[in-house]
Amino acid sequence: MPRPDIAGQTILITEAARGIGAASAKALARRGARLSLVGLEPELLQAVAAECGPEAVWFEADVRDAGALEQAVEGTVERFGGVDVAVANAGIVAALLVAYSDLASMERVLEVDLIGAIRTLKLCLPHVTASRGYLLPVASVAAVAHPPMIAAYSAAKAGLEAFANAMRIEVKHTAVDVGVAYFSWIDTEMVRGGDERSDFAFMRSGLRGPFARTHPVSKAADAIVRGIERRSRWVAHPAWVKAAIVLRGVMPFVGGAQIEARMVELSRLSAEEAERLGERAAAPVGAGGEAALRSPAHR
Repeated sequence: MPRPDIAGQTILITEAARGIGAASAKALARRGARLSLVGLEPELLQAVAAECGPEAVWFEADVRDAGALEQAVEGTVERFGGVDVAVANAGIVAALLVAYSDLASMERVLEVDLIGAIRTLKLCLPHVTASRGYLLPVASVAAVAHPPMIAAYSAAKAGLEAFANAMRIEVKHTAVDVGVAYFSWIDTEMVRGGDERSDFAFMRSGLRGPFARTHPVSKAADAIVRGIERRSRWVAHPAWVKAAIVLRGVMPFVGGAQIEARMVELSRLSAEEAERLGERAAAPVGAGGEAALRSPAHR
């Protein structure tokens, strides 16, 4: 059920303080959407909301805190009368080989990227059902092609894709559509934070051609706007990512082949980073990850 006119639709976005979430909010505001911005950093959320205009509200909530997240959803409904679209965008990544990671850091990634997204979709579902709307969890090309150093992130995004695919079947008869967003390397603070690490930068340097390129955050935001307009099953950038979705049976092998020969050196660098950084080596990278560590919901 395509709805080409975004104007007037109420769209809730998690992790809207920065990166893809903030860029998407601003792009949607230009199209006349009413926006509910949910995240961890109140000053940034307030600034994004101000830039989006009077039809934007913000709520400080951690997707790990079901109570706070429910309050954000209910606050959105109270302000705008419902929810038409939910973009489950919150995510963190800890960039380290499994051998040098700790269980707590990997569990934290799963809690935010998978369980937090599921919480968002579940809490928004009754309202999106009432509006016959659209749910868009943000996964990653890592859901279908799994590079080293981000194993927990890849597992979370693959799980989120599977959850969305099952949910799509469950709600189709209610006229609710469910998409999944898949992006490659996007120029966010999360990716830049990873690149500051010698081991992560070395891993990325082993990629070739389109697999290595970093893309402006505006491209991801534009893809999300188009996806909402078309209520797309797949929302992707760059173009080769859709081929990766279709060819997922060979993508893990192809991606790994570019890095496999470099694993001895990558393991050495990762061990050095783990020793140099101590507990910080397994912490989520980028400013958004630091905000997740400061959150009261962090354990």
